[in-house]
Amino acid sequence: MDALLEMRAITKEFPGVKALDTVNLAVQKGEIHAICGENGAGKSTLMKVLSGVYPAGTYDGEIHYDGALAEFDDISGSEARGIIIIHQELALVPLLSIAENLFLGNERAKGGIIDWRDTNRRTEALLRKVGLSEPPSAIVDKLGVGKQQLVEIAKALSKEVRLLILDEPTAALSESDSQALLDLMLELKEQGVTQIIISHKLNEVRRVADTVTVIRDGATVSTMNAAKGEITEDRIVNDMVGRDMADRYPKRDRKAGDMLLEIKDWNVWHPIHTERQMIKDVNLAVRAGEVVGIAGLMGAGRTELAMSVFGKSYGRNISGVVEMQGKPVDVSTVSKAIGAGLAYVTEDRKSLGLVLDETIQRNITLSNLPEVSRNAILNEGRETQVAEQYRKTLNIRTPSVFQRVMNLSGGNQQKVVLSKWLFAEPEVLILDEPTRGIDVGAKFEIYGIINDLSKQGKGVVMISSEMPELLGMCDRIYVMNEGAFVGELSADDASQERIMSLIVTE
Repeated sequence: MDALLEMRAITKEFPGVKALDTVNLAVQKGEIHAICGENGAGKSTLMKVLSGVYPAGTYDGEIHYDGALAEFDDISGSEARGIIIIHQELALVPLLSIAENLFLGNERAKGGIIDWRDTNRRTEALLRKVGLSEPPSAIVDKLGVGKQQLVEIAKALSKEVRLLILDEPTAALSESDSQALLDLMLELKEQGVTQIIISHKLNEVRRVADTVTVIRDGATVSTMNAAKGEITEDRIVNDMVGRDMADRYPKRDRKAGDMLLEIKDWNVWHPIHTERQMIKDVNLAVRAGEVVGIAGLMGAGRTELAMSVFGKSYGRNISGVVEMQGKPVDVSTVSKAIGAGLAYVTEDRKSLGLVLDETIQRNITLSNLPEVSRNAILNEGRETQVAEQYRKTLNIRTPSVFQRVMNLSGGNQQKVVLSKWLFAEPEVLILDEPTRGIDVGAKFEIYGIINDLSKQGKGVVMISSEMPELLGMCDRIYVMNEGAFVGELSADDASQERIMSLIVTE
């Protein structure tokens, strides 16, 4: 095969940081090429160089595309050549229709007037290509995340894409939506569309990738070829983190102590559609030193349960009792829930977990400001001391705690969220998708933090869509379906098959 893309000795520096150090990447025509690496390794920076977000002249090295030197000054320049990036945070306008989104900025018009007949006809053809049956008039906000992802791909196809780049395309998708997207990638490959996928889900990488390039600390480490049998999860992991990770889940002694948290007869109704019950008679118990999992498909009600318990942040007409160490506690507001000893790490760290435009230091101390204040006046020296302590303890990779959180990688952002809630000194920490969108190295570090909390006698509730993660970390697993608990399994009895059996048979 001929190379469609060659990036030669790409070097990109920011003040005090060399993000890319002579990176080389060659992508052959018609292949699916995976780029793997830890958060902060330089993957997204490399794609921003390619697409013109970082224009020619702001980096060293050369980009050769379709046999010629390419120098893109902006995204429109790369898109004009058929290079389209679909970012992890989808770039759709929620309140516009599918058709309006597909041709936004590329309107089908005659004499300055949009030709809706032609627009809708083209939209229908594109939707068929990606396997969507929705009408062109459907509002994007009403679609699930999986279907929105397919709309993004349809939008790329409308621009006559030649090189499609997907950045963590399945991070927020259910198992079935993920498989449908991977199937579509293979279909697009058959149609001659060259693709680059950035993903931390190594089983998915192995399924679709013809070639894998691993980047570590801003440099190319290795390139593996599927046809030669070189692509294995162990080799990818070893090259990503620079060390052997034969055991993905750190061992710990499972010793459950006294009862910490009990949720009894918990019922929650939808905040808008008040006739719809979201949580149905849930009973949950967590003992000191225990890691308790909640398994279930997307939409099962896991997040709604967690948010409703944590300060009644979700739902209406909430009823039931929350007890800490055998005594009823008031969790009617977030501050009261924190005061009762609860903390909640949301699944949506960017929208709900962090103030992205603020510093690491300010984000970490937000949950416990009295601890860094005196007479209601913030002690900035103490605040810096606390932030530095968590930076070292949780290995937050940053040159300074004064860096804005928006500039951190996903894994380091997640460590800042964890630091914030650890500083609140909770008795029970609820973790909602704690490792979503982060690499295996950062995952291992977060698993270590969870184990340390259990050793200290804290209780952990872990919500995860990755069943191997629940099986590897939890002492007990509640299985949730349609707002109710349909089973409870011990670590010894739990398996992916038993969990799925409970979901589909109850």
